[in-house]
Amino acid sequence: MKTISIFMVSILWAVTFNTALANTKSAEDVVKETADSVIARLTAERAEIEAHPEKLYSLINELVIPHFDFLSMSKWVLGRNWRSATEGQQQQFVSEFRTLLVRTYAKALLEYSNETIQYLPVENNPDSNIVVVKTEIHQPGSKPVPINYSMHVSGGEWKVVDVVVDGISLIATYRGSFASEIRKSGMDSLITKLTERNTTATNVATQ
Repeated sequence: MKTISIFMVSILWAVTFNTALANTKSAEDVVKETADSVIARLTAERAEIEAHPEKLYSLINELVIPHFDFLSMSKWVLGRNWRSATEGQQQQFVSEFRTLLVRTYAKALLEYSNETIQYLPVENNPDSNIVVVKTEIHQPGSKPVPINYSMHVSGGEWKVVDVVVDGISLIATYRGSFASEIRKSGMDSLITKLTERNTTATNVATQ
């Protein structure tokens, strides 16, 4: 897979967090089970997906999207611009940002060709609510590609809040380009451009 292609501030909070951990799957289990499910479906439905690439969208929405915290990701990727946006702008951005990531993931899956995934020790900082599930993608004749998933507990389940591919953070990458567009033309312009990109890409995929 070439380029797939992020708490403990008081005793009370720590007790709450540890209780949530006790009642949920581990972050690594969530990543493993999701990856296994996606690969199994991709392998079984390869011919149909190659004939109709748009079918990947429904597969991703079913198996992958439930494990991402798009609200937190949207807040982090926009930074202070999130706080100055209206509620309507926030809702529109979350929707379009989610669609953008679905398309990005779909494009990466189309390149999948039986690479293997190695799971490395999970990075767990006791002073943070974030754990990092570390993986490497191995493909014959190529250097392994590290892909790390930053995750936190939301709604009693581990959710992805950032993906770092070969040292490059998805959140950090988009934060810079989004901030630049907002400075230049404003939040509405950013949302409009995301909508246009998503619509164009969807139309191409369904042709």
